[in-house]
Formats: sequence, structure tokens, C-alpha cells
Amino acid sequence: MAKTKSIAGILGEARRHLPRAFGSILAQGSKTGLRFGDRLFRRLTLAFAFSIVALTLLIAYELYRNSVLSIGKFGWGFFWSSTWDPVFQNFGALPFLYGTLVTSFVALAISTPVGLGVAIFLSELAPRWLSDPIAFLVELLAAIPSVLYGLIGIFVLVPIMRSLGAPYGVGMLTAGVLLAVMIVPFITSISREVLMAVPQAQREAALSLGATKWEMTWMAVLPYARSGIVGAIFLALARALGETMAVTMVIGNRPEIKLSFLEPGYTMAAVIANEFTEATYDLYINALVEVGLFLFAVTIVVNALARLLILSVAKKVEVRE
Repeated sequence: MAKTKSIAGILGEARRHLPRAFGSILAQGSKTGLRFGDRLFRRLTLAFAFSIVALTLLIAYELYRNSVLSIGKFGWGFFWSSTWDPVFQNFGALPFLYGTLVTSFVALAISTPVGLGVAIFLSELAPRWLSDPIAFLVELLAAIPSVLYGLIGIFVLVPIMRSLGAPYGVGMLTAGVLLAVMIVPFITSISREVLMAVPQAQREAALSLGATKWEMTWMAVLPYARSGIVGAIFLALARALGETMAVTMVIGNRPEIKLSFLEPGYTMAAVIANEFTEATYDLYINALVEVGLFLFAVTIVVNALARLLILSVAKKVEVRE
């Protein structure tokens, strides 16, 4: 009998402890699986992130590799020379750099106040039934292909500019105005989203102190959203620097440096689009690719400066808060 009880006791103890032991083993296995899944997910997303870095470096390398002849022959003088003569194999990119900067900053000077004003109206003043349709139309403008903007520029803007005194109608000012129309949607759309993200408490605090709607927007909303607005402006600048077709159709495509914005000019993107198919020898192709390499570098620098500026403004806002 004692022996039977002993066996029964052993079986009872096993019945009590086995589920606990198996549960511990299963839990340990589950934790191990989760750790493996976490490691796999982390490494996969890290590979995606590094693929962007690798792609950027690959683009820079290919541009450099295909512009070695031009770099070796002209050196840094390529960016200071204003002579672009494929017949005598003499190339300088200064007119294209000048035209790109002029048209981009003319576009920013026009589009920034307009885009920011529209964003403030849509986010702070307009009723919802009016704000949403206009915001949809603004985003629709950003989706229009650039070649259509170029056609509008040729048939509408160029005659207007000619009637206002531009001798040819086409020119750097015409290209800048057209670029301004193209980048206004970027500034408006992003600035509106940033302004709508400002906490309502900011507005209520200003209004409770007796501020008007304008004072509330100027002193409470805009300072809080400044970093995002600056980011929107630099994003628009990056778009303006790289715009090709629309600018090519209205700038005049003349590789000269003129102080008058009414005169024809040229941009880096436009010269690549216009002359790449006409490049009949290696040095000519390498010179065009070097222009593209410089445009790539300018774009990276602009975006880097934008990021540094946004970080500095964000820190000021944090300190102010």
C-alpha cells in the first residue's frame, strides 16, 4: 500500500509540475523567437537604410567616373570660365551656374510670400468648407507635369513678358516667374500642414491675452511652425534648382552672363537636356556630366544647409518654450 501511495504521489507531483515546466520552456522558446524576429527586422530595415546611402554614393561615383576627362583638362577653372564652345572643345559652366541661381532665387522671392500667405489663410482664416477644396486644388497644381507648365509659359507668359518690356519674352525673369508658379504648391501644402499641427493651446493663449487674429498668427503660430516653414521653402528651392523642361522652354538657352534678368540665360539642367544628344565626342559628354555632378553636389549642399537651419531653429523654439 505504501508503495502504491508513493507511486500515486509521484504521479501527482509530476501532474502538478509538468505544465509549469512545459510552460516555461514554451515561454523561453517564444522569447527566443521574438528576439530572432527583432534582430531580423532590425537588420532588414538597416539594410534598406544603407541601400539609400549606397545608391547616393553610386550616383556620385558614376557621375565622377564619366566626367574624369573634363575634370582632368579644365580643373576648377571649369566653374569659373564663361566660355562654352563645343566646336573648339572649350567648356566652362559659369553661365549655367549663374542662370540656375538667378532663376531659383527669383522664384523663391515670388513664391515664398504667396505660398505662405495662402497657407495662413487656409489654416487660420478660411472655413473648413472652403479650405479643403482650395487645398486640394493646390496639391493638384503640384501634380501637373512640368512640360505642361512649359507650354503655358510659351503661349501665355512669354507674350505677357514681351508686352511688359522684355525684348525677347523669354529670359531668366520669365523662367523665374514660371518656376514660382510651379513651387508655390510645395510651400503652401507643407506650410499648411505644419501650421495645422501647431497646438490649439498656442492660439487660445494668445487670444485670451487680447490678441487679434493677426497678432495671434504672427506671435504665437508662426514662431512655433517656423522650422517646418523653412523646410518647405528649402524643399521648394531644391525643386527649382533641378527643374528642367519648363525652364528649358522659356529661358532662352543662351550661355551668357547678363546683369539684366530680362535677357536670355541657361541653367545646368537645361544644358544637359538640350545638348546631351548632340555631344559627339567624349570630352563634350564628360563636360555635360560634370555639370550634372556639380548640380548633384549643389542639391546635396542645399538640403544639408536646410537640415542644419531647421535644427537650429527647432532648438531655439525648444529653449523659448
